[in-house]
Amino acid sequence: MTAGAHGPSDADGPGERQPTAEDGRPIAHAFWVSLGVAGSVALTVFAWRWAMRPGAPAPVEPASVAGPAPARAHATAALPFEDVTEAWGIDFRRTDGADGRRLLPETMGGGVAVWDVDADGDLDMLFVDGDAWPDAPAGTPHGQGIVVYVNRGRETTGPRFVRATDTGLGAPRQAMGLAMADLDGDGRPEILETGVGGIRLFAAEQASAGSPPRWRDVTRESGMSDVPGWTTAAGFADLDADGDLDVVLGRYVEWSAEIDFAVGYTLTGIGRAYGAPNGFRGTDVAFLEQVAPMRFEDRSTERGFVARNRSTGEPLSKSLGLVIDDVDSDGDLDVFVANDTVQNLLFVNDGRGRFTERGVESGTAFDRNGAATGAMGCDSSHLRNDRALAIAVGNFANEPASLYVTPGDGRFADDAIVDGISAATRRALTFGVVFADLDGDGHEDLALANGHIEPRIAEVQASQSWAQPAQVFRNVGAGGGPAFAEVPAAALGALARPMVGRGLAWGDLDGDGALDLVLAALRGAPMVARNAAAQGGTLAVRLDNPGSPGNRAAIGATLEVERDDRTVLRRTIMPTRSYLSQVPPVAWLGMGSTPARRITVRWPDGTISVHAPPEGVRETVLVHPRHR
Repeated sequence: MTAGAHGPSDADGPGERQPTAEDGRPIAHAFWVSLGVAGSVALTVFAWRWAMRPGAPAPVEPASVAGPAPARAHATAALPFEDVTEAWGIDFRRTDGADGRRLLPETMGGGVAVWDVDADGDLDMLFVDGDAWPDAPAGTPHGQGIVVYVNRGRETTGPRFVRATDTGLGAPRQAMGLAMADLDGDGRPEILETGVGGIRLFAAEQASAGSPPRWRDVTRESGMSDVPGWTTAAGFADLDADGDLDVVLGRYVEWSAEIDFAVGYTLTGIGRAYGAPNGFRGTDVAFLEQVAPMRFEDRSTERGFVARNRSTGEPLSKSLGLVIDDVDSDGDLDVFVANDTVQNLLFVNDGRGRFTERGVESGTAFDRNGAATGAMGCDSSHLRNDRALAIAVGNFANEPASLYVTPGDGRFADDAIVDGISAATRRALTFGVVFADLDGDGHEDLALANGHIEPRIAEVQASQSWAQPAQVFRNVGAGGGPAFAEVPAAALGALARPMVGRGLAWGDLDGDGALDLVLAALRGAPMVARNAAAQGGTLAVRLDNPGSPGNRAAIGATLEVERDDRTVLRRTIMPTRSYLSQVPPVAWLGMGSTPARRITVRWPDGTISVHAPPEGVRETVLVHPRHR
């Protein structure tokens, strides 16, 4: 939520000039000027960046181009989604806690998780609710905690989700995010909940496959009750290579209602409004090491996760998104942190669980203009099925999304213009960000959940709205040129319907071989969007390491799937993606019409195994070689 581009306030704190209703006109003018500038330099930037890619062909003169590349020819093909929220039984309605005082946490919304929580073989859904403030006026709606819907599709003629009762997750608070992992190898996930006032950990209770899921609060005995602050994005990963899962934890700002009122954002002619976090102090990213089964200790300083402003000594981070992936291709997991209005951070692993912050050095700290952005959710992908890794970041309104791309050496450049997402994302305020192969062609597409923070933004900026449509960018990079082309709203079906979107996750919810999307709303109903697009062949790969009960699903493992045409699809088993959300611990691969010939797995312990792909199945489980 960047002060230089947001609607509610252009101020860095009290006393600065507040926007008026006319402020929308210079913003709009700047928008079109920026588009003109972008258009004038795009070809030059593209040619330079493309030439710098490993193995890239020499730039082609325009006169030699005979029409569009084949990949561009199908870029606008329909990618329709159907809203099946009510039809599939999802009746969740989120409360944001708003009671008229305009407190910052009310703008942030919650995440969503797609996971098989009852170990019956199909995917369920979890939503994170907010709550009324303790001193809220009578009649303010209260929240429901974490709400779980179990998939009963195998028992009916079609998909049907049933709200689970007596789950142990119903205690409400102003919650935000989820992180999930099976920490004890019993087949059911533990749940870490983030929000205002710290974190909570819930352990899954023992039960037979298919029985109703239930959890118990183990926050105190896990050592997590002492973790303070407004916590946001979180993820489980074995970052010190000791066989069990640790936690990376983002925190937003130092906040209280008193601080919020002291900051005092207003809109001219309207009064108090929701604003950017500029008037709030930053915080530290936390690293919680699992030192015994389901017992954690804060090792942030020892592990190198404390980053401070060199001039002031203040904490740097205002975290809303995490990418946990091998950003420098050295075989271990690194951590990228998307920060709101301050520089992003990149913590690089030395292979022994010690991290060094290299955001500026790597090129991921700022956008292409050297500015910090209002960064929200983020995700990573090997866009062109080569070793070049991309990190996409959703940004505030009037800022394009960022697309940091590295050839594999840990040095990134923001290729949002080069790869075709800059102009189209500038108009949106993006929270949820996921890469997912939505048409099964072997190339991961980009989906964004959008929505503003201020319900009255249109009164100040006519170009903005509170509810905004989602966006999908089809990956067309295989034919050369930009990697992405936006799918027109008319070809997206229900995703084109505006909503105040926040969390975003994927999963094949109806078992038809296509990835569906779930969008969480700031307030009210989510959207469960069934993928109705024509699909190529798909393959879901799950990993099983019975010898490592602390990480039996092999979170952090990487796969390379070689197809018969010698192309290689690369995936990392990583549930933590998007904005405050979780996806299944599975590698999802679109095969198109080309079958796989070999699957190579790098397990979290460094073991390399090679597997022959199964024939005629959509999903397979690969077992660690020590336990085959």
